Amino acid sequence: MPGRSAEEWIRLSLRTPGILIFGMVLAPCGWILDLTATVAPNWRTLHDIPNTPPSEFIQQGIWDICRATETSTREECGLEDTTYFGNQIIPVAQGLMVASLIVTLIGLAVAIPGVRCWRDRPNWTVAGLGGLLIFLSGVMTIIPIAWYTHIIQDVATVSPTISVRVGYCIVLGYIGGIFEILGGFVMFIGICRCCGGKNRGEVRVEELPSRFTQRKPPPRRVEVPTLDRARSSASSVPYSRDSMDDDVSFPRAKSPAARSVNTSSSRPYDADL
Repeated sequence: MPGRSAEEWIRLSLRTPGILIFGMVLAPCGWILDLTATVAPNWRTLHDIPNTPPSEFIQQGIWDICRATETSTREECGLEDTTYFGNQIIPVAQGLMVASLIVTLIGLAVAIPGVRCWRDRPNWTVAGLGGLLIFLSGVMTIIPIAWYTHIIQDVATVSPTISVRVGYCIVLGYIGGIFEILGGFVMFIGICRCCGGKNRGEVRVEELPSRFTQRKPPPRRVEVPTLDRARSSASSVPYSRDSMDDDVSFPRAKSPAARSVNTSSSRPYDADL
């Protein structure tokens, strides 16, 4: 097309691209899961503790330690364990998990102005930068979760570690971090024009005529009867006034003649009376 570059791309519609919707849905879901994994005191549980009932166990998180039983929903939290909180992984996990939550919020705040669906086209650069921040926040979540899982049996504590089990915070942290990594990565790839522009819902300008021609259905041909067709001899319906006069079988009443008005004089005659 004249006056346009061959590398120019345009949107086919005003809808928000699917990759941005995918990222904007996964990022808040991952943030909620990461928040639960950060504040909940259940990164690991200690079972079969000596001199305690079999149903009693200890839950250890990165901020608090609680004692609970399998027969009751009440928990005793705020237990002191300087040995456990003195492990190197605990302050690292605290800092990275809090930083991940903050970076996710910043990434969403940056990405939202670029994903506005009421604009003619989204701001791919701003949305991509927001996706990059969300991707980094997911990485910051996976690092402490994976490290803690790797050394879960070796984390020192004053309580005797007879049986150590993985807590639900580890599972939620993994899921939340993966959600943020996937959502941020998918949003970030919108910056580049890979996959022929299809990942952004766009096509090249030079491809538009052919694609629109294929999609446009051919116009339907409608037969309109003409008014100038000749009268058929086999038809029983007359079409002209002459034929109507010829076909009638009774005499027609003659139209009255026009009445003459005498304008020569306004005086009436005897014949008129």
